Amino acid sequence: MFLRCVSLLLLSLSLGQAEKPVAIVEPPITTADRDHWAWRPLGQAAIPRVKVTGHLANPVDHFIAEKLEGKNLSLAPEADRRTLIRRLYFDLLGLPPTAEAVVEFEADARPDACERLVESLLASPAFGERWAQHWLDLARFAETDGFEHDKVRPNAWRYRDWLIDSLNTDQPYDEFVFHQLAGDEVTPAAALGTGFLLAGQDMPDINLRAERRHMVLNEMTTTVGSVFLGLTVGCAQCHDHKSDPISQADFYRLRAFFESGLQFKEQKLAIAGGEVSGRVMRISSGKPVPTRFAVRGDFRRLGQVVKPAVPRIALGLAESSPATSRADLAKWMSGSRNPLFLRSAVNRLWQFHFGQPLAGTPNDIGRNGEKPSHPELLDWLAAELPRRGWSLKSMHRLLLTSATYRQVSRGEGECWAKRRAADPGNRLYSRMNRRRLDGESLRDTLLTLSGRATQRAGGPGVRPPLPREITSTLLKNQWPVSSDEEDHHRRSVYLFARRNLRYPLFELFDRPDGASSCARRKESTTAPQSLILLNSDFSLTMAKALAKRCQVGATPAGESIRRMYGLLFQREPSREEMRLARQFVAGPSSGDVEPLAQLALALINLNEFLFVD
Repeated sequence: MFLRCVSLLLLSLSLGQAEKPVAIVEPPITTADRDHWAWRPLGQAAIPRVKVTGHLANPVDHFIAEKLEGKNLSLAPEADRRTLIRRLYFDLLGLPPTAEAVVEFEADARPDACERLVESLLASPAFGERWAQHWLDLARFAETDGFEHDKVRPNAWRYRDWLIDSLNTDQPYDEFVFHQLAGDEVTPAAALGTGFLLAGQDMPDINLRAERRHMVLNEMTTTVGSVFLGLTVGCAQCHDHKSDPISQADFYRLRAFFESGLQFKEQKLAIAGGEVSGRVMRISSGKPVPTRFAVRGDFRRLGQVVKPAVPRIALGLAESSPATSRADLAKWMSGSRNPLFLRSAVNRLWQFHFGQPLAGTPNDIGRNGEKPSHPELLDWLAAELPRRGWSLKSMHRLLLTSATYRQVSRGEGECWAKRRAADPGNRLYSRMNRRRLDGESLRDTLLTLSGRATQRAGGPGVRPPLPREITSTLLKNQWPVSSDEEDHHRRSVYLFARRNLRYPLFELFDRPDGASSCARRKESTTAPQSLILLNSDFSLTMAKALAKRCQVGATPAGESIRRMYGLLFQREPSREEMRLARQFVAGPSSGDVEPLAQLALALINLNEFLFVD
């Protein structure tokens, strides 16, 4: 203990001593640097002319068809109505359609039936709940601090609710970003958006306040650079970036925008309906807090004071360079001519709908990332976002009503084999990508189909029961189960997000841990995924509820099986499926699990349930 105290004393003395400022030397930005595709101004992409136009629905298809023609390919046929409605429901709502909705859509002969369906789904409150999860991944959102003690943040959920509301009301994207960077300079309600900046990990019990501040600001700066510019600026907090033209001084100049607004205490905000507390940024007032260059990234070795500025490679790309405040940065960031910002935004939208981005990794479009498969399309979409009044819903409509989106994902025969051989990775989008349900959609689907889902929205995160093998290892009050059982069946976006303890189903199905911004989730296939769907208490409870909902008469019969297939797959079972299902449910019960519930457990493990065509 004595040695520890002495060490802390010496460290505090060293922090108080002014080290001779180290001169900042930066490598110049060369012509070769500026020639990288991501750092060029947006090109004036013209909609290409193609030979076949009858199958094309909008300009997106022209860009795709042009590349396909170079390989003697064309767009794949349009998927059937059942496939399309399932694809749209899961994409936009994270939920399955009802069998009745599928029948109605299949019978709708109007030429704009698909457009009408898209419009109705975009208007659903479930849209914001689904798409908020994508952004929460980017925002590295959780309701705890992380690290060893993982303390609870009692009002972190207010940012999540702000986010859902912003997406449902189609807040213009430039304003959406502005509020997350500088909402405290607009209104108290908009200040909740700055929860984005403060959503990362924190260590409030750290011994040195200067170290804590250094860590939080560096993490904040890293996230802003990757999410809004697609640049891995965090690589430069200790040394100049190894591959991109971003210097260490660039990093600390970007960090300087956030220095004065950081506070660790929650603020009280007067909003409609009363006063609330939130973890938000503070309006800069009085003398600004200076940012000093950290030599080798060491908060104990502070060099020259640096003024706020964006990375030099980004200067001159937008309308103007920002001045000194976060509001200045936000205006510059979301400018209608900022190619890094615009390309990053539409690249993400494309990825979420088509299963892969147009360009590399959305959080890293620098030299380490892959080149865009369709650079002209990327630039055209980037320019289209401000042309459409920054409406994200309008961009969703554009992508979802394209013939490219409506393609089949599976086929057979010689033509299909040729398509697979010419475009094995589907980088030309010669077909649609199949995608596996994520953990949240899987849970929400099971709750919906079993009839157990509740529509309660908003408020603090809820904690459903966890398996005994997990609770037996937990600390006291690490996961206090919510007292109202109805809350246990709320949508997954409202489940309590603890960094050091992810909900088991989400963890097995690749939910990120919230330690850093996640632009693209993994899609693993592991044995534990099947085990949790077959053996967990949650799966068994849902299977029993589903069986009860499907039960017709005193004994399981063909009508019960048809109902189950209609709920799970929105179709009739084939003759062979019916024969096998009848044979299965005619067998003996397994303990307290009736045959029809056993059938439900088996069916939710099928690829048809787990994957969306």
